[in-house]
Amino acid sequence: MTHIVLPFFFVMLYGSGFVGAKLGLPHAEPFTFLALRFALAAVLLGLLAGLLRAPWPDKPRLIIDLIGAGLLTVGLFSAGVFYSIAWGVPPAVSALIIALHPILVSLGAGLWLGERVGKRQWAGMVLGLFGVYLVLHHGLQLDPGYLQGAFFSVLGLLGLSAGSLYQKARCSGMNIFSGGAIQCAVCALAMALGAGCFESGMVDWGMEFAIALLWMAVIVSVGAVSMLYVMIKRGEASRVASVFYLVPVSAALTAYLLFGQTVDGLALAGSTLAALGVVLASLLPGKPDTGEG
Repeated sequence: MTHIVLPFFFVMLYGSGFVGAKLGLPHAEPFTFLALRFALAAVLLGLLAGLLRAPWPDKPRLIIDLIGAGLLTVGLFSAGVFYSIAWGVPPAVSALIIALHPILVSLGAGLWLGERVGKRQWAGMVLGLFGVYLVLHHGLQLDPGYLQGAFFSVLGLLGLSAGSLYQKARCSGMNIFSGGAIQCAVCALAMALGAGCFESGMVDWGMEFAIALLWMAVIVSVGAVSMLYVMIKRGEASRVASVFYLVPVSAALTAYLLFGQTVDGLALAGSTLAALGVVLASLLPGKPDTGEG
């Protein structure tokens, strides 16, 4: 059941990050918002690590690996997506770019981790990508003004994919609380440096921004990212990555529930196809093809 329940809750929580971006970005610039988010998440994870007496890494090499994986998976990914949306790229377009993550991880997993991706997994990933396209088809009417902003989403995609492979290869034994605290603290410092160099640092404090900050720090950074690391530790990187097909679907449904953005029949059909693709690629029992026999 954990192979089904954990990805389900991860998708729900991670997809809700678009809600936090929509609420928070009008009140703070991206680096500033992210610096506050990661700082709060680092404090919360550190407190949990202390309460649970979680082991802290004591080898310099492991700490360096944690920092590298965190800056890619959490830092570069978040900064890329947030700046992309801030520059006017519709969340649907950014989400579709990020939905290429399973393809990149599957290719990288074969080269770096020695994982073999079976025919069923490839079929599931293609089906999932087509389903995501149907869900987000209304947001795909790009104009040249979005191209620069879309570049930031591509950077976020590369950070997420490279970071997931790095996390699996070098940090699979990481404690999610102590290791997560270190990664969030480093990302907070990196975002604060970016804010100091490129932003004003002004924040329009209010109830809406406070809700967005707490949601992104507690629900997404502590809850969803911890689930992601557990899935990476337990499963193959390519199978875990396929779950990301449902993240933009979750974001679209959340936007409908909270902001009244309509979901038509074609989008519902796409959600169904994306779900079937994830089942084929990652949730069904069995191992990928090994090429033996």
